[in-house]
Amino acid sequence: MKGGIVATLGFRAEDFAVFKIDGFSARMERIFDRVRPRLVRLGEELAPELARAQHLEFFPHVAKHARRTVNPPPETWVAFGPSARGYKRYGYLALCISAAGLHARAVVKSEADRRPEMALGIRERTAQLVKDFRGARLARYDKWDFTTMPAGAPASDETFTAMADALAKKTGGIDVGFGWSAREALGLDRAEVIDAFRELGPLYRVIRAVG
Repeated sequence: MKGGIVATLGFRAEDFAVFKIDGFSARMERIFDRVRPRLVRLGEELAPELARAQHLEFFPHVAKHARRTVNPPPETWVAFGPSARGYKRYGYLALCISAAGLHARAVVKSEADRRPEMALGIRERTAQLVKDFRGARLARYDKWDFTTMPAGAPASDETFTAMADALAKKTGGIDVGFGWSAREALGLDRAEVIDAFRELGPLYRVIRAVG
């Protein structure tokens, strides 16, 4: 904070309302014209801050939604991964926006490489991960409705065992993190987002070590 001015992310209520617009064309137009440019800017600005906080290199990638698909996307995001060439083949961190709010998440998609090794890494480090996440309430984003904030639950042995089980499946993945409602996100500052990603750091490091 400089001169008493908090460095907020710059989102407004209208940005979250975009995802409630009826009609494919109208919603996609507003996503591309209003939301995507903000994510591009934030990706460029937050990647160096993440690198300093995590002591790792991050490359930002804004979601590339097709303008012509069956349904308009219920959320969009900027992903931070280990490669400049793409992010879906790796575990990554993501700042996502939906009608519900903003979300800082650690993600591994089913198309990621070396998911069995990631699963093994989580199993081997479960006890340490429970200690690292003590007091944190992780929310699962793999089966949520995009309109209400998913409830968080205390991180436990069962939490990380479930993640490892999911990654061990042929088409499994994980998507967990922290969120702020649309109202909370209006005053959210960059430091809070970096702190949320820092909390996800121990899990991300296990994923990244093998991915």
